Amino acid sequence: QVQLVQSGGGVVQAGGSLRLSCATSIRTFGTYGMGWFREVPGAERAFVAGLSRSSGYTEYADAVKGRFTISRDNAENMVYLEMNSLKPEDTAIYYCAADRSTVIYRRSRDYDYWGQGTQVTVSS
Repeated sequence: QVQLVQSGGGVVQAGGSLRLSCATSIRTFGTYGMGWFREVPGAERAFVAGLSRSSGYTEYADAVKGRFTISRDNAENMVYLEMNSLKPEDTAIYYCAADRSTVIYRRSRDYDYWGQGTQVTVSS
């Protein structure tokens, strides 16, 4: 059974930084693309960042481009989201996700497995 277990998150002041981690039990982790999404009450889960299997390609939502960085460690079956220059509008529940495709998907329905979610709150 595949599990994605998230850690990190919390409360930070605007302008601060946080790092989210996602540990996976995927045996063939290197064959999965990874993504981060976020969700706020009343809205759909939104794409934040995506990373291809080999880390050769990344994509970011316009709202986080230049501030967030997605990375992975295939030896440790981990994926990370480094978040800098945080803004109050980044406040959300963040989810990591995995899919078997070679492309980076921006739609949540295209992902196969999900983490449990972690709250990020940015105070002004």
